[in-house]
Amino acid sequence: MADSASLQPSRRDFLFIATGAAGAVAVGASIWPLIDQMNPDASTLAASTTEVDLSGIAEGQIVTVKWRGKPIFVRHRTAKEIAAARAVPLNELRDPASDQSRVQKPEWLVVIGICTHLGCVPLGHQGPYDGWFCPCHGSVYDTAARIRQGPAPANLAIPPYKFVSDTKIQIG
Repeated sequence: MADSASLQPSRRDFLFIATGAAGAVAVGASIWPLIDQMNPDASTLAASTTEVDLSGIAEGQIVTVKWRGKPIFVRHRTAKEIAAARAVPLNELRDPASDQSRVQKPEWLVVIGICTHLGCVPLGHQGPYDGWFCPCHGSVYDTAARIRQGPAPANLAIPPYKFVSDTKIQIG
């Protein structure tokens, strides 16, 4: 049987716990640089997002900005363009998507400006739908950047973006 004196913590117990804690801190301190070096570089983090000031974009204007080396089209749509985009029956579209599903605010359309056919950059305010026209192979997009004619298989892609204020968006 154990006596009550052996159940009390001793100096040896304290030294074991203190040595174990010091060893755990030392292992953590030696491993941290290896883990930290796996984080992205500061320049990479800076390029991962782009802020766009919308206050200088006139109604009906398309502005091209660069994000991760890709052109991004920011279009300030008119009420007529919005109404035309919403009036299109989805069964007429090759890649059906409603206008509402492609925008966060009806007057602002933000898309990646790379044709989904072979990666060309389409021209804005072109074609029969006054959207975008890819001169390389003839793909035509409407004012909601949905494919309407030509060989492109899909709509222009939408990048991840959010409104940080009424006049500013953050892409990425």
